[in-house]
Amino acid sequence: MRRYLRLLLTQMRASLLLAMQYRSDFLVDAVISSVRSMTALIPVLVVFQDRKTVQGWSFEEMLVVTGWFTLLRGVIEGAVSPSLTAVVDHIRKGTLDFVLLKPADAQFLVSTARYEFAPIGRVITALVIFVYAFVKMGHPPSLEGTAASFVLLVASTVLLYSLWILTVSAAFYVVRIDNLIYLFDSVFDAARWPSTVYRGIVWFVFTFVLPVAVMTTFPAEAMLGRLSLFALVASFFGALAFAAMARFVWQRSIGKYTSASS
Repeated sequence: MRRYLRLLLTQMRASLLLAMQYRSDFLVDAVISSVRSMTALIPVLVVFQDRKTVQGWSFEEMLVVTGWFTLLRGVIEGAVSPSLTAVVDHIRKGTLDFVLLKPADAQFLVSTARYEFAPIGRVITALVIFVYAFVKMGHPPSLEGTAASFVLLVASTVLLYSLWILTVSAAFYVVRIDNLIYLFDSVFDAARWPSTVYRGIVWFVFTFVLPVAVMTTFPAEAMLGRLSLFALVASFFGALAFAAMARFVWQRSIGKYTSASS
């Protein structure tokens, strides 16, 4: 475990040094990332122009959901997609050999190969949204709610990572999965709204099959102090189940890999 922790820190340090080579570009990208994050507020402002609540969610409560959506978008762009999108090129070119020959777990290596730090702008924007929402409410989140939301942040990150691994694993069979990546990115936009907004089969898919709505709804409910203990525990173990499934699919899929020397 200590060996993999050192390897993770080394990978992160290399990515940070690469980003800091052009400091002005990094700052500009961070500002652009923050400005782009603000566009997530536009649909909320439009919807609440003529109404006070949507499916039981007030404007301030909806801002908390938007904050979580913005935060997790930053996690995707900064820590998940930069490494895993490169895997597709490795598979297509047959250069995954260089990863498989290294004395470390291949999934770990491809998952931590690269990080982007410009999406820190999204994280800062999310924190500003949280502060503004709770100032408007007139009270801060409880200590228990904050702790529960942190647990759900970990669970949501694991879910996002697992869904990306499942998507990338498809490249071992069909090679080109660009459309699947764009589709996943589009589906994640559904997480900008609480899961209670959806009905029928759409609610079922976004809750249990592709639990993108749960990634933002449950953490927001935890911060607001109205998430049940059962939902918290179920979300955590559900994330672990997705991670186990992603690991199984990855190991089965890598057996389909045709190297450059084949």
